[in-house]
Amino acid sequence: MNQDDGSGAGEPADGPLDVETTPRPDWSSALTVPAQAAPDAASGAAPAAMDSALTASAPAVQDSALPASAPAVRDSVPTASAPAVPDAAPRAKPAAPAGRPKPRTLPRWAVGTIVFAAFIAGGIAATWPRATYLTGKLPLDPDQMQYVWNFWWVARQVTHLGNPFFTNHLAAPVGVQLGYDTLSPLLGVVMTPVTLLFGPSASYNLIAILAPGLAAYALYRAARLWLPSRIGAIAAGAFYGYSSMLTSQVWLHLHTAMGCVFLPLTLEAAVRLRRRPGTVSGIVLGLVVGGAILVDQEMALLAIIIAVLALLPWLLGNLNRRAFWAAGVAAVCAVVVSSPQLLAIKQAGGKGGPATVLAGSYIRYSARLPDLFAPSPHLASYGLTALSSIYGARMSAEKYASHAHEEAATFGIVLTIAALGGLIAAWRRRGTRKLGLLWLGTAILSLGPSLYLAGKDFVPLATRWHGVRVSLLMPYTWFVRIPVLSSFREADRLALLGLVAAALLAGAAVDWLWGNRRPLIIVVAVLAALEAGWSGIYKDRTVPTALPALDRPIAADHSDSVVVDVPFVISGPAKYGATALPPYALNLATADGHPRAVSYTAGVPKRTVAAIKAHAFYAALVDAQEGRAVTPAQLAAARQDLRKLDVGWVLIWLPNWVPSFPEQRIGPDRPDAQDRHVMRYLAATGFTFDYRADNVLVYRPA
Repeated sequence: MNQDDGSGAGEPADGPLDVETTPRPDWSSALTVPAQAAPDAASGAAPAAMDSALTASAPAVQDSALPASAPAVRDSVPTASAPAVPDAAPRAKPAAPAGRPKPRTLPRWAVGTIVFAAFIAGGIAATWPRATYLTGKLPLDPDQMQYVWNFWWVARQVTHLGNPFFTNHLAAPVGVQLGYDTLSPLLGVVMTPVTLLFGPSASYNLIAILAPGLAAYALYRAARLWLPSRIGAIAAGAFYGYSSMLTSQVWLHLHTAMGCVFLPLTLEAAVRLRRRPGTVSGIVLGLVVGGAILVDQEMALLAIIIAVLALLPWLLGNLNRRAFWAAGVAAVCAVVVSSPQLLAIKQAGGKGGPATVLAGSYIRYSARLPDLFAPSPHLASYGLTALSSIYGARMSAEKYASHAHEEAATFGIVLTIAALGGLIAAWRRRGTRKLGLLWLGTAILSLGPSLYLAGKDFVPLATRWHGVRVSLLMPYTWFVRIPVLSSFREADRLALLGLVAAALLAGAAVDWLWGNRRPLIIVVAVLAALEAGWSGIYKDRTVPTALPALDRPIAADHSDSVVVDVPFVISGPAKYGATALPPYALNLATADGHPRAVSYTAGVPKRTVAAIKAHAFYAALVDAQEGRAVTPAQLAAARQDLRKLDVGWVLIWLPNWVPSFPEQRIGPDRPDAQDRHVMRYLAATGFTFDYRADNVLVYRPA
């Protein structure tokens, strides 16, 4: 196995799922050093599979250039004169013709490094201006602040040898189980040195910058196992990693974006296990799947689907001990690696588990037609609003805002056309049609439990499930009834699995152009670059990574007392308290280290909400911030409760700190009616105003 660039040179050319390709022609990449002409294709010697990059070979042998007596090498079925290479036997390279100079090559590690660096650079460009956030900026969004807090919390628990899956620093003093949270402990552990040296904001921004390039490189490695030319594999990686569908997740759901890295990694590991079944290949696949579970459980489900689709037909067709042993090793290794996350999910669930609103999410977070194949809304960045407005043209403002905070649920018009072209060009290649079916199947699943077409919801064969009207005709309605899959509440994220297949097919189209119409590759590259990437939705809603004027006194207090932030809310996804969280509170907590009374997680247990409600101070605070009268009895109970809570600070975040949804104008920098209710309540329970900084009012116990 080539550890440097995934080219798989000298290995049998298994492709995606259960693909096995035939011997293919030699190739030259855009980085090739000019040299002599290629060997005669009619000599009967099969070209090498996936030769290393940067060879000094001549232009590739093209299907159209073969003699009429010789079938096309790329797509032909092996004959007696060119037998198929078995899975386990590496394909030998042909001997160089006598008298010809030995091709000049770069080491494979150098090729891999060049390609990797190019993908990372492309990812930075595709998500610009995200890289500028390293100078000390963050998006003012609760999801993004939660990721910052997650990096801080995991690093803290690593250095204290504590359990990262439970925290008493949110919903204090009750605490929250984080088994259902977007904690991504693997990312937190890997980034711990960066977090300790430069802070959690640096870790968050750095991962966001690297994610598109990592995803592109991962798919490039998988594509090298199937596509004949390196240029086709590079194109496949770029179509995947730089797609608006994936790069929008970099801005919105970082754990999902990093989870997308594991989809092509799983495909590559599964294909390599098929080629050389054994303990080592099983361990590698298990590590990849286990790692996916430790980053994003939804993407891990998609990774498992990929592994099953790739391995199950092969296992059923190769009923031998070696194959089943390798698959068993992979399964056991995946369970062992992911066991901390699985145990945390079990502890967080059960009786009193997360209060979920899944059924409503099934409808809210589903893809739409024709938006799923529409031009990317990122085209608006270049002034092409007539094209970009096709996406979401018939959505209501609220639905469009909801989708803007979920993902750009479109493959894009260029990728769609390229993938269809690849499906046609590589139709005779084994596995191509399976990729087409995977793309189509996941696209249909991503539409959710109803069909939203041209601005209208169609619910054929309608029924009600958990109070939501769904269609028995839509596959997603049955998909989420499978117990393990019922928590997959964002139907549109299933399209990310289809994105893997579409990108591979688009790479096949570029591979065909490389062999037949090379100048057209420039046209495809330019059009794809216009659609690629995502520039975020936050615009002027960015904030500095630190507020020293506000936080310096709190950080100087080493009493570990609880900080109460107003608006007060326990959220995840059901809410208790305010409708919106002051998101910067989570980032502030990473600087001062104090436990927070608020909580914002992906799955807060019902027992946590019940325990918070049982505290009289919090219950009366919720009444006050919602404008309800607080009775003398409630005030007396709240003052009594404060003796046990150890609340040392109360921060009232003025309206300009609390984003609204859908987005409206930025709120004022003065207290509103709800704030004044809370200020009176704090005075009645023994708090006094201390200072104001950065449009935050700070109260302390008298």
